[in-house]
Amino acid sequence: MDINWNLLTSYTIAGNELWRVLCLFIAILIGLIIGKIGRFAMERAAGRFKEQGRPFVAVVLEALAKPTVLIALVFAVRIGLAFLSMSETIAGMSTAVVNVLIVLSIGYVAYRLVDVVTYWLERAAERTESKLDNMLVPLVRTSLRITIAVLVALQLATTLSGRELTSLLAALGVGGLAFALAAQDTVKNFFGSLVIFADKPFELGERITVDGVDGVVEQVGFRSTRVRTLIGHVVTIPNGELANKTIENVSKRPHIRRILEISITYDTPPAKVDEAVGIVKDILKDHEGMHPDFPPRVVFNDMKSDSLNIFAIFWYHPADWWAYNALNERILKEILRRFNEAGIDFAFPTQTLHLAGDPHRPLEVFSKK
Repeated sequence: MDINWNLLTSYTIAGNELWRVLCLFIAILIGLIIGKIGRFAMERAAGRFKEQGRPFVAVVLEALAKPTVLIALVFAVRIGLAFLSMSETIAGMSTAVVNVLIVLSIGYVAYRLVDVVTYWLERAAERTESKLDNMLVPLVRTSLRITIAVLVALQLATTLSGRELTSLLAALGVGGLAFALAAQDTVKNFFGSLVIFADKPFELGERITVDGVDGVVEQVGFRSTRVRTLIGHVVTIPNGELANKTIENVSKRPHIRRILEISITYDTPPAKVDEAVGIVKDILKDHEGMHPDFPPRVVFNDMKSDSLNIFAIFWYHPADWWAYNALNERILKEILRRFNEAGIDFAFPTQTLHLAGDPHRPLEVFSKK
């Protein structure tokens, strides 16, 4: 194919010969092709490393794969611009644009490499028994990403303005004060999260009760804590408020306590009352989940307005909710069965009416002289 060199040298675009513009185009095209090939190769290599049981290397390659296209494009633009003939002003603007792209590329690489740090922290957290590490991992990830974003923004401001960082910070002083006043709640929640991590009232996966919210802690962030309630709803509580609340950690209880109030009728003879107490004691003796330091207690403790009351209390170890409920069901069924066999009647609220004219219960009326 013959190339019309006269056309390439005589035809101009924006003050540049056609061949210079074509060099820029070819450089960008080659950069995009190299970037795409590099990304594809890294992703394929990451898949192979995963299959070989080397996930850390795979995570590194996956993190570097996405910025590859941008990096290749930036270098291609920089090389291509070298072929153009530009005035001093345009050349300065082009250099600034390239510098901005370089800063963005480096920032994007750093942002993606946060995933590598996160992966390493997650693996380290899995090797510890405490779940506090699991709570810190998302906070560290967010902190690193915010830090990188702030540094990139400062570097971009320095590059575009041509001013030193210290002078930029001084210029931002008034704006920073206004921003701080507007972000009081955010700062409050941030320090609330620090208090939660220092005091450790709960960990991920534990069930807590706070302000009527009963559920499992799913996530602890800089601003808020997410709790999945027992009915499946997600409740978000600001950390600034949570740090000042009374938190009941249900998961840390060593046992589950059960109190039984068993009411029997008033016409139950004393011997039958003793028998009822003995039946309950026998059922609870050496029950499943009993700790030697927490034996069950059963007493005849009250004579209520409509019943005789037997008080029983026992503790279930460990605090396994569903295992405790299964035992509690067996105990209640056994009490019901043995009371029925012994002829002991359960009481329920009743009222006795005395009618005038009843020959068995005459109503006497006294007159006051």
